[in-house]
Order: sequence, then structure tokens, then C-alpha cells
Amino acid sequence: MAATEDHSTTEAQSPAYYVTTPIYYVNDRPHLGHAYTTVAGDVLTRWHRQRGEKVWYLTGTDEHGQKIMRTAEANGVTPQEWCDKLVEEAWKPLWQHLDIANDDFIRTTQKRHTDRVQEFVQDLHDKGEIYKGGYEGPYCVGCEEYKLPGELLPGATEDEKLCPVHKRPVEWLEEENYFFRLSAYGTRLLEHYAANPDFIQPASARNEVLRFVEQDLKDLSISRSTFNWGVPLPWDEKHVLYVWVDALQNYITAAGYGSDPERFAELWPASVHLVGKDILRFHAVIWPAMLMAAGLPLPKRVVANGWLMVGGEKMSKSNLTGIAPTDLTSHFGVDAYRYYFLRAIPFGTDGSFSWEDFTARYTSELANDFGNLASRVAAMVGKYYEGSLPAATAAGDAEQAVVDGLKKAVEEADRKIGEELDFAGGIAAVFEFIKLVNGYLSEQEPWKVAKDTSPEGQARLATILYTSAEALRASAVLLNPLMPATAEKLWVSLGAEESLGALAAQTIATVADWGRLPAGATVTKGDILFPRLEEKPSA
Repeated sequence: MAATEDHSTTEAQSPAYYVTTPIYYVNDRPHLGHAYTTVAGDVLTRWHRQRGEKVWYLTGTDEHGQKIMRTAEANGVTPQEWCDKLVEEAWKPLWQHLDIANDDFIRTTQKRHTDRVQEFVQDLHDKGEIYKGGYEGPYCVGCEEYKLPGELLPGATEDEKLCPVHKRPVEWLEEENYFFRLSAYGTRLLEHYAANPDFIQPASARNEVLRFVEQDLKDLSISRSTFNWGVPLPWDEKHVLYVWVDALQNYITAAGYGSDPERFAELWPASVHLVGKDILRFHAVIWPAMLMAAGLPLPKRVVANGWLMVGGEKMSKSNLTGIAPTDLTSHFGVDAYRYYFLRAIPFGTDGSFSWEDFTARYTSELANDFGNLASRVAAMVGKYYEGSLPAATAAGDAEQAVVDGLKKAVEEADRKIGEELDFAGGIAAVFEFIKLVNGYLSEQEPWKVAKDTSPEGQARLATILYTSAEALRASAVLLNPLMPATAEKLWVSLGAEESLGALAAQTIATVADWGRLPAGATVTKGDILFPRLEEKPSA
């Protein structure tokens, strides 16, 4: 499914499963960290589509702020020209390359966003939630965030202080600003967290936010007056909106806030905000407080993923540790890329990328366990039955174990991926089933059974191969959200496209219904799903 964008209207429907990624800052090209969150959201939304649910998946780009302005100036172009170039030449093409099936792509420079943002903050101003004041303190341009003195790291001199994320000197700002009365919402936020214990996940992220809010919140500066690349405040155009206050509203402006009430009712509140842990406070403290002030429902969940690490440092361009996803997809392939990061790194924890680990998992889990199973089954159906899937007429305890294993895998994967966002656990459940089928095939030894030409022997051979093919049918459905191109190849090779219809139309609820793949389906041995890897490219 190709990525799409800018869906500003849709027919009124029942509430949808609405998932958002952070909107990414376009000061540079995307790296593995950006792709990690986006792939996770894609797998989550594809899984819910496979459940038969209505789904809406939003991603996009954050294009205002001082860092964008400085980057554009350094490259001799206007901020808008810089954003247009990066979005069209880097961000959108990468999501298409990684097979991201987003339903919308929002840019914060779009009129559909900026008009609604101005209406939102004007409403808060009219309600007395915003007042004028002054600010003096440390600011990280990389984070586009005011820092608390206690968060800073020592620099090269006694007076120099560093951002704990970017390890670069912060700047001291003194300017007249407008403030949002964030301090008034501490108690309400804590009450919401208590009443909704799953609102912030994982538990480590929830605990961090609780500690922060319990220390008493300070009012939030929401404007800047020392540069002009941003959304002007409607009541005072000498000020532009603080980039984060502007950016957070993308989740409602894309959903139809202020422009399409029926669509907004269908999509909001969001089911899941996926965020990096470094922007957790914005999404779990500032954003809910703003929504409370505006009288709007809060998102159902804010789920923070960990950082991808290289050499003990967070992966980022500013730390010179950013790796382009295409560096890996050109070697391992897109589906293996999608598989590896969600399989190897438990979502919500930090994890280190390792070329060696990726290679080992590709060879062992994808090529040997999964790809080789598909090849062996197709080859034997071709050899013994000329590609026509035989009927199972001699099933016994061994086959029942496969049936039971499938039911267990479906139940566990659906719970872990669809509800808990435990991608690694859900994928592991599917691959435990694939290992079970490999073990079944090795124990039953159909290549030996084939030598028994008696009716009993031939019935047994047919049953073994049908059981293996039917297990692969189910595996294709379960792996479709994770590895759509590979699952589609397998689906077609099993003859399931002709007999059962499109893979995307199969549901999680029926995947464990044994015997769906009909006898007589045409099984073909297509291309190897996971070819042998070439040598690692030189640096």
C-alpha cells in the first residue's frame, strides 16, 4: 500500500483506530531513529486493519522554529524552500521506500494546519489561559526547548552548560513572551494519570512524568519574539508561536479540528500517540494540559519508545551517529529491515543497532526458519503432486499439535502487538509457531513417507504437506503487517490469492480457523523469500 497524504475530508464513519507518529523536524534527512517509530506505527495500524477495523495513520513534518531557520540560512535558501526540498526529496520518498501505509501526511506550514492553530490559541487567549510576561533562561536550539538548570551538563568552561540530549552548549535567552498557565493543571493531570493508568506507557515513562508533575509545574512560554519563522499569534503578530505548541496541534488539525466536525468526531481522541522518550513531557504533560484548557478530550495513550544507540550515544545527525535506513535496506531488503528493529529491540527500551546481530537474525530466523520452510513445502508439493495441494485425510496428534500451536500464536500475537504494543513479543510468538512447523516437518520426514506407495502412506504424505501449507497460509496473514511484500509473495505462491482472495482482506479473527486453504490450490515455488546475503558493504 503506497503512502498517501493530505486527506482533508472523509465520510462520517464510526470511530477509527487513530495512530500518530511524532511529526519529524526537517532540519536534516531522516535516520534509523525516525524510521523506527514510523515502522512501529505502520505495523500497529496494519495489524488493526488486519483485524478488520477502521484505521487512520498520521505522520508528517514539523517545519517551524529557530533551528529550521538557521539551517536554511546556512544553506542559502529560505526556510520554506528548505522544508519543501527535504520533505519531497527525503522524507516522503523514504516512507514510500519502507512501505509505510500512512493515510495522511501533515506539514505544519500547510494552511489547513496554521489557520486552525491560530484559532486554537486565540480561544485559549480569550479564555484567559494565556498572558504576557518575560522569560530569562537556558534554551537548546536543537531540542527547541527551554531547559531547567538542573538538567544541564558541564561544558568546556565554568560558564558553559550543555544540553543533556545533544551535548551542545545551550543559549541564554531573555525576551518578552506570552505564557500558557500550565501550572494550573498539575492537579488535574495527576488525577487523569491516576484514573487512566495506561495513559502513559511504558511504566518507566509514566514514572518519569509523575515525578516531573509532582514537583509543581511552571507556566510555559508559548511565543518567541526574536525571529519570525513560525505561526504568528493572531492578537500580536510581533510574536510567533513556540514551535512545540504549534507542532503538537497537528494531531487535531489533521483530524478535522475546526474544519470538519464529523471527521473530527470519528478520529479524535487519538488511540495512540507514538513518541520518542526525549519528547515525552511535551506529549504527556503540555499537550494534555492544552487540551484540558480547550475543553477537548485527551488522547487515549501516549507510548514512548526508547532510543536507538550507536556507541552508547543516541542516534542523531547532531551526534554524527545518524545512519540512513537505505544503507541497510540495500543490503538486507525492506522487509528484513522492518522485521529486525521491532524483533530485536523491545519497544519502549533503548537498544543498540548491530550489523552482526542483524546478519545473524536474517540468516537464522528469516532465511533458515521461515524462508527455507516455504521453499521446502512448495518444492515437495510440486515434486509429489505437480503443484496441486493435496487434501488431508490422515490427521493425528502431530497435526493437532500444529493446530493448537497456531491458536496459541494468534492469541498471543494479537494481544501483544494489537493491545500491548509489544512488537518483539508478538513477533516471537509467530516465529515460535514457524519453528513448531519446521519441527513437525523434520519429525514427519515427508521425503521418506513418499517412498511408501500404499494408500495409507500416500494419505499420510498428503496430510503432512497440507498441514505445512496451511500453516504457511496462516503465517502469511500474521506476518503481513510486519513484512507485507514477503507475505504477499508467500500468499500468491500458496495459491491463496485465487482461492481465498486478497491477503489484506484476511482477518486475525479467522486466521486460526483450520482448513481455510482448499485442497487443489495451485502451489508454486517462487523466488527465494530471503536470499543469501552478499558480503557486508565496506564503510
